Formats: sequence, C-alpha cells, structure tokens
Amino acid sequence: MIDWFELFCYLLCSAMLTLTAVGLCISAVMPGMNRWNRRFFTVLFTVLFLLMVAFIVDLIIYEFPDMALAERIVVYFQYLLVSLPMPMFTGYLLHSCGEDLRKSTLFRMETVLWGIYFILLGVAQCTTFLYYVTPDNQFIRGPWHPLLTAPIIAIMLLNLAGVIQRRNRLSNKYYVAFLIHLLPMTVATLIHSVIFVPLLVVVGQIFSMLSMFGIILFDQIEQHIRQQREIAHQRASIMVLQMRPHFIFNTMMSIYYLCAQDSKKAQQVTLDFTSYLRKNFTAIASENTIPFANELEHTRAYLAVEQVQFEDSLFVEYDTPHTRFRVPPLTLQPIVENAVKHGMDPDSAPLRICIRTRETDAGHEITVEDNGPGFAQANTDDSEPHIALANIQQRLEIMCGGKLTVMPHEGGGTVVKVILPETT
Repeated sequence: MIDWFELFCYLLCSAMLTLTAVGLCISAVMPGMNRWNRRFFTVLFTVLFLLMVAFIVDLIIYEFPDMALAERIVVYFQYLLVSLPMPMFTGYLLHSCGEDLRKSTLFRMETVLWGIYFILLGVAQCTTFLYYVTPDNQFIRGPWHPLLTAPIIAIMLLNLAGVIQRRNRLSNKYYVAFLIHLLPMTVATLIHSVIFVPLLVVVGQIFSMLSMFGIILFDQIEQHIRQQREIAHQRASIMVLQMRPHFIFNTMMSIYYLCAQDSKKAQQVTLDFTSYLRKNFTAIASENTIPFANELEHTRAYLAVEQVQFEDSLFVEYDTPHTRFRVPPLTLQPIVENAVKHGMDPDSAPLRICIRTRETDAGHEITVEDNGPGFAQANTDDSEPHIALANIQQRLEIMCGGKLTVMPHEGGGTVVKVILPETT
C-alpha cells in the first residue's frame, strides 16, 4: 500500500532539490550580476542543495532499522547545514550596507551564537537530552531540544532587527527581499521548536531564499541595463570631447611646414599623429577595459605631436614601471590633454608634466602632475576640463570600480590621481 505522506515528502524534497539546482545554475552563469552577489548565491545554493540531498537520503534510510549510525550522521549534517545560511545572510546584509564584518557588533554576536549552536550540536552526538537516534533507527527529540534551537532563533531575530535598523541604508527592493526571507523563516523555526516539523523549516527556508534571490536578481539586471545605457551615453560624450578640430588643424599645418624644413621630423610627426588617431578611434569603439600599456602608447603619441608644436615649452617625464593592469579606454590621454590645453601659457615658464604609475595596497595608481595654472585660475566660464574629468570618473566607476581625484599641486599646478582596484 502506498504511503501518501511519504510519497508527498519525496516529491516535495525532489522539487526543492530541483529549485536549488536551478538557483545554483542561475547564480553561476546569469549575466548582469556583480561578482560578490554571484559568489554569495553560488555558495548559498550549494549549501541548500546539499541540505536537500541530506533530507532525501534521510527519507531513504529511515525505513531501515539497521541503519541507525547512518541516520545519526545524516541528522547531524541536516542540523549543521540548516544553520549555515543564517550567519551567511548576516554577512550579505552588512555587505549591502557597506559595513565591515570584522568591526560589526551584530556579526560578532551571531558568530558567538552560532559557535554555541555548533558546540551543542557536538554535545548532542554523545548525549540524549538534546536529541538521539534509537538502535532501531528512530529519531527522538530530547527534553532539552529547545536549547539547541535557541541560538538559531536568536540569530534570526537579530537578523530581523538588523534589517529593520538598516532600512534607511537599503534600497526598497532589498529591504522587501530581506523581510520576505526572514519573516516566514522565523515563524517556521518558532513553530518547529514546539512541533516537530523539520521539513516545514527547510521548505520555508528554500522558498524564502528563492524569493529574495528573485528580487535581488531582478534588481541586479536593472542595474546592469542602466549601466550599459550609461556606458553608451559616456561613449557618445567621449566622441564629442575628443573632436578637437583646432588640434587637428594645427597638427596638419605643423606637418605642412615641416615637410619643407625637416622631412624626417615631418615623417615622425605624421606617424605619431596617425598612431594617435588610430588609438582614438579604437578607444571610442571599445566597450571593455584595455591594457594600460595601450593607453600609455596612445598618450605618448598625443604628447609627441604636441611637443612638435610647442617645442621648448612642453616637457614630459615618464615614471611608469607598473603597466600590467587594465583601464577604461581614454582614461590617461584625456587627463594629459587637459593638462596641456589648460596649462600652456606663453607668458609663463615651460609646462612640465609628469606621468607616474605604481602598485599599492589599494590596487593600481596613476598620477598626472603639472606645473600649470591649475583649474582654480583657469577661465571660470570654461567647464570643459571639469566635464572631461567627470566623464572619466563616471566610466571608471561603471567599468571597474575605479576612482579619480583632483587636487592642487604644491607650488602651483594640478595633480590628477586615478586609483583602480586590484581586480583590474
């Protein structure tokens, strides 16, 4: 005769196993999800997948009276795996709010609680007052079983309080997603502490986690679409900013006069100018980051052309031993072009530009220094340098999480510093 309840349990566990496997696959391959979220949900769904495997194995061996030892092992892993998503959620919450795990009181409290739970789970393996498995393979909750679930319930309540406390630092979608995850799980665990319904807790946990995952995934996809639109807009802005007919006209006139005065120099300027134009067009069409060495070559070509026009009024120093990293296209060259365009003054001393790179604990650092008048003394009606640098800053943030800062140079001039994370 068919045991309908047992069949229902098998079907439910199989469905949950399939859902966790789907969540795992989506987390691993879905475009538009940032790296941190991808890693978190991949690990989380791996834990939930293993938990469902443990439940299915439990359903199989529970019918065999001579498999009490295997039942004890499976039950231990069920209790262990069901607890792991809770401190993991805390880490996700703190990360979403920009908090450091190592400095968080909430995370420390929950680490202590989870440590107590782990110790109690170990004690349960050699005592009977928390739970035990009889010789004929029957699971029995001991009189002190609520003591085992108390740390987990405390972690859930702390997580719930932590989400509510941080609601102003979370987007509306994340706040709703976190509540959808926590409230059903907290209620199910409280019921389980009184009535023995372990499958209810697991099913509730998976459904609530999938709901949270769906909301966050949708939000991530929306952000990805917005970023792609922003990149397209920035690319159009780059094209406008890079169209400098005056620079092209002056270069062509310089080549014209050099053809009669110094044919070899004219050839070199033509080569540098061609290289500059080729790099410019390639950068405008590029959708991804490029090797810094390519950007540096582009900048050298540009400066070589400018030095022909300004001769003894422009001097450039390169201190770039570190080039093994990637940058958004047109990062360094427009910064240097700004320095030349707004730093050249025929009535002042020659313009000196220094380009440096180095590797730091924060990642990769690019510095452009000049001894020009600085933006503060430049024409206040001319906002082009600020627009160009804001354009670069936005592309740095969108494409690689980089940062650009502008500050006055000691003794006059400007220092522009770009910092890119180690991953680039």
